Amino acid sequence: MMPDQADVLIVGAGIIGLTLARRLVMAGCENVVIVEKEAAPGMHASGRNSGVLHAGIYYAPDSLKAKSCLSGNFLMRAYCREKGLPLRETGKVIVARDEGELPALDELMRRATANGAKVEMVDEAQLADIEPNAKTVGKALFSHDTACVDPAAVVDSLRRDLEAGGKATLVTGCLFTGVKGSRTAITSRGEITFRKFVNAAGAYCDRVAHRFGVARPYRLIPFKGIYRKLRKGLSHTVRGNIYPVPDIRNPFLGVHLSRDVHGEIYLGPTAIPAFGRENYGILSGIDREGASIALSDAVLFFRNAKFREVALTEPRKFTRRAFFRDAARLVKTLSPSDIEPSEKVGIRAQLVDWRTLELVMDFLVIADGDAIHILNPISPAFTSSMDIAETLVRAHFTGSGAQRREGPS
Repeated sequence: MMPDQADVLIVGAGIIGLTLARRLVMAGCENVVIVEKEAAPGMHASGRNSGVLHAGIYYAPDSLKAKSCLSGNFLMRAYCREKGLPLRETGKVIVARDEGELPALDELMRRATANGAKVEMVDEAQLADIEPNAKTVGKALFSHDTACVDPAAVVDSLRRDLEAGGKATLVTGCLFTGVKGSRTAITSRGEITFRKFVNAAGAYCDRVAHRFGVARPYRLIPFKGIYRKLRKGLSHTVRGNIYPVPDIRNPFLGVHLSRDVHGEIYLGPTAIPAFGRENYGILSGIDREGASIALSDAVLFFRNAKFREVALTEPRKFTRRAFFRDAARLVKTLSPSDIEPSEKVGIRAQLVDWRTLELVMDFLVIADGDAIHILNPISPAFTSSMDIAETLVRAHFTGSGAQRREGPS
């Protein structure tokens, strides 16, 4: 049933919406309503990501990502232990593919140290002890606190927490379509009034913000993340996570190898420009917005050199040969026959500031009256989600029916 009133109305039942609802209930909020256009929560980025909990290595100190990532990592790991959810704590190595990447590896060490991450630079012999199949040039960075969870299990556990508490209502199959006045939302299931509104709409967060007349200069551009996996019998070749040194000018980490909590080894993801916010297949998920996205991509291609480099290199990874070449640079032993297709694919909805034509590198939170808009919820949003929820409750809900208190989830 669709309630007609909420103390806090959250649009979007991805990881941000669910963890915020949980924290609001813990803080004493009596009437939280989450509306979700899909039939179940976490159907998009929150349920399709790699499950890797990052450790604050890549992000510029003082950024929202840097401030929330490591704390969110610890909070998520504690939650998984408490609930008995799958958790793999194997760390991560970042390897250099050639000598030209060593300065960037040093910069990652500097950022990680500034952000409080537990990291160490290791030589090739030490790397062989940690990840015997990993390959590097001279040295590699080892992150102790990188871990892995099952995203779908986390999302389902959060849903069950909210349903059991009785103070939060999840309404699925309910599309937010607009706002009437200052405190009434219009949805496909009817109208609902609210005291506070939270835009946690993920890949559609810019559309929701624009309905409020907020964040007009910002627009989301989708990138498709395709995964492949190692065939059965080769899981012993990767113990944890093997990542390349990324181009830190762009918010993508490159094709890497990750062992999930069930022992499968996934390779990916790509960052191929997509033509729809749900363009998971070749043509599926391309709607009438596709032409507009293609035009935006074309503008960025000609006016943003960093985007142009991604647009020229990433689509090649549709082919098995190019994908294999990228992955093979990270390990000592890998053959094309070791890699098989995977159904795993996700969309990274990347925010672009259209005033500067630059990809936004950080999370962006805009508070406007009774509404809070969580924009650019890209990686490491899953990792950061519980810390983001803590921060939002402290900053925006104290004194409004959601007093902060500690206690069991």
